[in-house]
Amino acid sequence: MSRRFAIGIDLGTTHCALSFVEIAKCEGEEVEQQVMPVPQLVDPGSVEERPMLPSFMYLPHPDEFNAGDLGLPWPAPAERVIGELARKRGADTPLRLVSSAKSWLCHPDVDRKAPILPPEVPEEIPQLSPLEASTAFLTHLREAWNGLHGFDPLGVQDVTVTVPASFDPAARELTAEAAQAIGIENLVLLEEPQAALYSWVNDSRGQWRHDVKVGDIILVVDVGGGTSDFSLIAVTEQDGTLELTRIAVGEHILLGGDNMDLTLAHLVKQKLKVQGVDLDRWQLQALTHGCRYAKEKLFADASLESVPVVVPSRGAKLIGGSIRTELTRDEVTAVLIDGFFPECAVTDHPAQRARGALTKVGLPFAQDPAVTRHLAAFLSKQAGATEDLEGFVEHAHWATFLHPTAVLFNGGVFNAGLLRERVLEVINNWLAAEDAPPARLLEARDLDLAVARGAAFYAYVRKHGGVRIRGGTSHSYYVGVEPSMPAIPGMEPELQALCVVPFGLEEGSESVSAPQEFGLVVGEPVRFRFFGSSVRREDQVGDLLEDWTDAELEELEEIQTNLPAEGRKRGEVVPVRLQASVSEVGTLELTAMPLAGSEGPWQVAFNTRGGAGE
Repeated sequence: MSRRFAIGIDLGTTHCALSFVEIAKCEGEEVEQQVMPVPQLVDPGSVEERPMLPSFMYLPHPDEFNAGDLGLPWPAPAERVIGELARKRGADTPLRLVSSAKSWLCHPDVDRKAPILPPEVPEEIPQLSPLEASTAFLTHLREAWNGLHGFDPLGVQDVTVTVPASFDPAARELTAEAAQAIGIENLVLLEEPQAALYSWVNDSRGQWRHDVKVGDIILVVDVGGGTSDFSLIAVTEQDGTLELTRIAVGEHILLGGDNMDLTLAHLVKQKLKVQGVDLDRWQLQALTHGCRYAKEKLFADASLESVPVVVPSRGAKLIGGSIRTELTRDEVTAVLIDGFFPECAVTDHPAQRARGALTKVGLPFAQDPAVTRHLAAFLSKQAGATEDLEGFVEHAHWATFLHPTAVLFNGGVFNAGLLRERVLEVINNWLAAEDAPPARLLEARDLDLAVARGAAFYAYVRKHGGVRIRGGTSHSYYVGVEPSMPAIPGMEPELQALCVVPFGLEEGSESVSAPQEFGLVVGEPVRFRFFGSSVRREDQVGDLLEDWTDAELEELEEIQTNLPAEGRKRGEVVPVRLQASVSEVGTLELTAMPLAGSEGPWQVAFNTRGGAGE
């Protein structure tokens, strides 16, 4: 079956969207895109098409809806509601709402295939895994697409699904597994900030080559529902042609609209407390969803000064069975600007507080809510990112942080113009302090749909030609190696770090091999320790590090496994050489090739359980 369409899917924390390009109707960089309207329940028995699908799933009580209330244009399980109606019902009954599945999908300290969502609910409420929830959202998009394009099903088209730039290999593999579970055969993953820039390039109709120049550093600031994602993209030149090269991505920061909604909810809770109304934690959850809705309404309609917020009652004394209050524009502006985008110096980095020894299992949210301080830390860490970059004109070797020359905003949070203005103002204050020119704003067309649109554009140009953002892997990757040494009481064996994937290795390229010979322990439980670095760009495959700082290398999740002995003794050490590759979906695969004999090879990959794949 022919691939008639190039499709981009934004599998977001708070919204999903699908954009597509009809390949035959495109020529060169003139790429015409469309956004698929997504049928979804907006009220019981009422289905409407919306440009986005809210990433919420509601698990109703068996007697909650009447027969026919949950009908969709395709057969769908009645025990799950997805989309706008799920978001509405979840605001009233949050303990039955699955939200932030994408954030849980990248949580390294939980089993992401286990039924853990919604968290901490009574036994009678069913739960499902982050992977299952993500697969359900993609299934909804697939059914919507196939209903419109029955002769060109989604599974056989060229599909690009976006992920945060900071997703580690395990989270990327989980996303790929969810996509493959719904039958997508031709899958590529793309970093969301890159997708946003692709959308800007496509919208410019070729004008982008006049809007940027060699030596520009484009900073993409993407603050969505669950994460803050930063990327730096350099404008270089090759044979007289402008090129775009992604040179750095930030750490995975769980800080976004969800945090802001919770902050607004606590603000409203305090207002109610002054009025003699106390809320329990379930009501606070409902209030959080109500504040999200009110915030979005205020951002969408500049004429509104306030939006009512209704909280369901837990008692019988309140008239109408609910608590009514409001959220004002002034409150939203003050809380979000001063709390999440404060003015600060570029030397002001995120504050770290001493954590309690005991904590409930939950998402590892950022401890410091100031996006601007996280951005300062990112730019400071990447001060040398353009050194030795081929085709780049260096401007400020002496700078204490990397100087962006242009800023592109993305993510629903920045639908508020005041927040865009504040971030640009803070960045330009940093630049002025080092006598650098101000960064200019790159105007984005649609902050909610840019990622899906950019992914569709990429899906097209990847196969049919056009501007591409170079970059490869955003980190160098290392595996821990224990040197041979006598045991010393009370001391752990020393650990060295072997570079197995250099910075910028293109996904899907041939395997790279370290020249050294190592010993591989087989037939007994062992562990592989992996590390990543976004700043050590000079390391090559085979480089063996004896010393490093925490700022240089970050330890990734450990893999524990038992490699089959295949006729050898338990615990025998087999001489091997190591090969590594990064798949098209960003999965790091390490292969141990035996130097003699027919055993092996042994393969280890970041997989979905935080264990090893053999």
